[in-house]
Amino acid sequence: MYSRARRIAVPFAGLVAVGLTAGTVSASATAPSDVVSKNAATPASQAVQFWTPDRIKQATDHDDALDATSRGVKGTNSTPDGPPGSVPPIGEEKTKTVKSKQVNLPNTVGRVFFTLPGANPRDPKSWRYCSASSVQGKYRNLVATSGHCVYDIKTNRFYDNWIFIPSYWDGKNVWDGKAPYGIYAAKTFNAHDDFVVKEDYDFDYAFVNVYNGIKVKWEKVGDRWRWTKQNAGRLGDNVGGQGFTWNRSTKANVFSFGYPAGEHPDGDKPFTGRTMKWCYGKTTPMPAAPKYNLQEHIGFKCAFTAGASGGPFLYNYKNSTRTGYLIGVNSVAWDTDGNDRYDHISSPYFNTDTYNVYKAAANRWTGNMP
Repeated sequence: MYSRARRIAVPFAGLVAVGLTAGTVSASATAPSDVVSKNAATPASQAVQFWTPDRIKQATDHDDALDATSRGVKGTNSTPDGPPGSVPPIGEEKTKTVKSKQVNLPNTVGRVFFTLPGANPRDPKSWRYCSASSVQGKYRNLVATSGHCVYDIKTNRFYDNWIFIPSYWDGKNVWDGKAPYGIYAAKTFNAHDDFVVKEDYDFDYAFVNVYNGIKVKWEKVGDRWRWTKQNAGRLGDNVGGQGFTWNRSTKANVFSFGYPAGEHPDGDKPFTGRTMKWCYGKTTPMPAAPKYNLQEHIGFKCAFTAGASGGPFLYNYKNSTRTGYLIGVNSVAWDTDGNDRYDHISSPYFNTDTYNVYKAAANRWTGNMP
């Protein structure tokens, strides 16, 4: 799902480690005033139980995918607003170095599912999904995604029934294989005030604190689904968490991962959303899209379509450990040559504002689902 700016035409120096704040005090007490943190409206157990196998299968990428057209990719100047910094990934200490000519897909990346706020949750038209990734946090409970994958600017509300399934894989059976590491329901959404209030896509990122996961076994009895569940523990303990970095060069070699499924503007639909895909390239500043107050995005050549929104831009990604540093999130799909096919993806430039939102979220405790 991409947030949609209707088409205008016819259409990163070494890593400096930064530690997380110690203590168990909620970050909301000390977070900057421009960090918006709000608990999910849907009870966690209800959200998990809502997403039966048939609903998962019918969920679609968002209708309001953001796309933009430009002639070329000469962009605006996105510059650091402070020294660069980083938080290292977790989970790589549990992996073995394996040489491979293939790209090893990260277990941290998965799909998020949610329903539109204020809509009838039983209406399939409100069943939506995005991409996302587990990221390092003090309590190993943090998911990074796009702002428009947690917040609806039309109703000015956070989405309902929000869950994250890392390493989602569409198995042969209705449910088997789709949630190998469990399902994680949202507790707290953390976003930037400039996205929530001003709808500024330079701040189209969010960090979600999730409860400890559960593994679900579904059984259909008649026309109803019956479930049994088992505690799966913390997200970061199960799949690890990508590192986080900010104020880096706008020109960085990155991998992007996600679950694209939408069509190109010309109607071609190369992806299904059922399996994870990847792109690799070197970022560059993207042009401005004034209608959406978008002025500081970085992007690179990639044909991802809707559904990949929220997936990570990973800097210094190591194939052997499947970890790197989150330097962006899929936000906007671009058609830079006017041929009605997406050829670039972009992310807000991660600066000190981004770090402030991340830091507030990275210090929030969740625990087991109520």
